[in-house]
Amino acid sequence: MAVPTVAAFTDTYLPTVNGVTYTVSTWRERWTRRGGRMHVVYPDADDHEPASTEHPVRSVAFPYYEGFRLGVPGVPTAVERDDIDIVHAHTPFLLGLGGARFARREDHPLVASYHTPTAEYADYIADGRLADTVERIARHYERWYLDRADAVVVPSEPARDHLTDIGVTASVEVVPNGVDTDRFHPVDTDAFRERHDLGDGLLLGYTGRHGYEKDLGAILDAVDGFRVDGERPTVVFGGDGPARQGLMARAEELDADVRFLGFLDRGELPAFYTCLDAFLFPSPVETQGLVALEANACGTPIVGVDSGALAETVVDGETGYRFPQDDIDAFRAAVRRTLTERESLRESCLGRRDAISVEHAVDRLATVYRDATADH
Repeated sequence: MAVPTVAAFTDTYLPTVNGVTYTVSTWRERWTRRGGRMHVVYPDADDHEPASTEHPVRSVAFPYYEGFRLGVPGVPTAVERDDIDIVHAHTPFLLGLGGARFARREDHPLVASYHTPTAEYADYIADGRLADTVERIARHYERWYLDRADAVVVPSEPARDHLTDIGVTASVEVVPNGVDTDRFHPVDTDAFRERHDLGDGLLLGYTGRHGYEKDLGAILDAVDGFRVDGERPTVVFGGDGPARQGLMARAEELDADVRFLGFLDRGELPAFYTCLDAFLFPSPVETQGLVALEANACGTPIVGVDSGALAETVVDGETGYRFPQDDIDAFRAAVRRTLTERESLRESCLGRRDAISVEHAVDRLATVYRDATADH
């Protein structure tokens, strides 16, 4: 059976660093390995040389979120001329609408991925009661958009449950984003530690987008004055985002050794994850939390909030430990327990590598495409 040709539309892509970018780019690469074509239509950006199936389109800056751009809806000529079998929208915003319109015009099946709750962007646009209004409007729009797809793809069961709770009636299928286990595995960390002057003591950390909705300040609250057998761990933040400056200012007032490494090249991440004794992840808004799975693939356990997808991604006693949202004492206790058991947790994490690989994810994706085409 021929591998279908896909037109994917996304409002975030290379060189931007986030879970959606990694997922779309990795799926495109794996789809190509299988003998298919997956065109990716995305907002234009500097510092990325597009492949033949990557198509930047004109974009405008999103005024409420620095570094995020909205692609102007349109279908590149190369996509129009190809024999597209299915359209996959990875965004509900402008490019996603453009992809949906293209699917309707050409009578192609439409699959929509649900990566991030649209309502979570309300805090970037408004405050107080106005934010509540924006959130209600966002959820209404989310339902309207997703219910026009032949299938909706989510990366976890909690994400599917959330869509059911807000009234989405379209068929919702769980397709984990998957981890590139060829890239993410335990590596030597000496050079990374030396480059960033991290020493050889206990190391806790987080990497990813520094968004306000991710509650990263809870990490600072948890490590303030924290000791393990008298030793103060070093806490490292990789990545960037609008909350970074505030976090840096707060960190200066703490009884803690906190470092902000800034943007880390993709090639540095396996060493970053491997050198951590625990990955700290208090974000309650994840639809899967890809960085948690990447850390697990490198043998690093997670201390994650018991909310959203992390309630499923983090398996107590196997891949780390969870703590109740907003309970800083429980957060500290979970960090302490994870550090105590880190050797057995490491072995358990490494034993789950095959189950979280991107190959399994793309197998599942192919099934969703097949079924959506049959049902269209």
